[in-house]
Amino acid sequence: MPPGLCPLSGPDAPSPASGPQRAGGDLAASVSPGIAERWKGDSTVNDSTHLPVLARRIVELFTPVCADRDAVLVDATVGLGGHADALLTAFPRLRLIAVDRDPDALARSRERLAGHGDRVEFAHAVYDRIPEVLAERGLSTVDALLFDLGVSSMQLDRPERGFAYARDAPLDMRMDPTTGITAAEVLNTYPPAELIRVLREYGEERFAQRITRAVVAERERAPFERSERLVKLLYDAVPAASRRTGGHPAKRTFQALRIEVNGELEVLRRALPAALDALAVGGRIVVEAYHSLEDRMVKRAFAELAKSRTPEGLPVELPGHGPQLRLLTRGAELAGADEIEHNPRASSVRLRAAERIGEAT
Repeated sequence: MPPGLCPLSGPDAPSPASGPQRAGGDLAASVSPGIAERWKGDSTVNDSTHLPVLARRIVELFTPVCADRDAVLVDATVGLGGHADALLTAFPRLRLIAVDRDPDALARSRERLAGHGDRVEFAHAVYDRIPEVLAERGLSTVDALLFDLGVSSMQLDRPERGFAYARDAPLDMRMDPTTGITAAEVLNTYPPAELIRVLREYGEERFAQRITRAVVAERERAPFERSERLVKLLYDAVPAASRRTGGHPAKRTFQALRIEVNGELEVLRRALPAALDALAVGGRIVVEAYHSLEDRMVKRAFAELAKSRTPEGLPVELPGHGPQLRLLTRGAELAGADEIEHNPRASSVRLRAAERIGEAT
């Protein structure tokens, strides 16, 4: 049996075209009428601060494993609960475990999801601890896993958290403000070589050396504390030509600092294999990533488990060497133009989904 994708048919079949695909369309056209009637998309607009990205597509992808059955789904980054609300509304028998590292997000999602009663359980944890969260509830596997990576709407919209460069705020950027170092500490204490590494690897910033020189000189005058001072430094450090064509000069540095402060890529690197091991055979995982570094890690993790490990040339699949995943998307799916118009934060999303078809070995 050749390695690669298992055949697909029906609404989950990936497009034959290569590259990113636009997700979207009418939910009623892709899932059963009962599911479409229970969830018409209203829950995406209940909270003006949070429009969950690609909520319709996510409901569609989870329908085969969550509809009309007692399924368990882990929302590993529940945030303000937009996706969770949509899923709980669409699937009345679903049990959802809502995980987030941000205690403020958990409090807000607890309020939003209160109407679903004891079908929701909450866990204050980073998503690489999913096996522990499940073990505490007497579970070893689940039917569905959802990851909505990156910074949440609430974190961006609350200036005191320091994630957004558009408003002056303390340079914090911790997703869990109860633990860890702040962005100010990174700027004020990291050696120049480490700052350059962070900006290059996590922000893909081509002016990392120039920015670092400016940061080091400025922090000798006074430590960094607030974002306005950093934004001004970045504006002056980035060449004018790049400012005209490369977006806001602070965007890449703020992304890099946030990823470093929260260890996002290291957490994701640990979380993906742990999550896939916790997925029951027949279960599904959906991941939404918002920059290329995250998406590349998800792509590689999925692709590795979607391959056969039987040596080439053998006429039959060796037992225990078949693919463990079936890819439900070919490439990454993007948000459609209509969704981006109503929710600009959807513009950078890359959605990938897979189904477990074999046991881990």
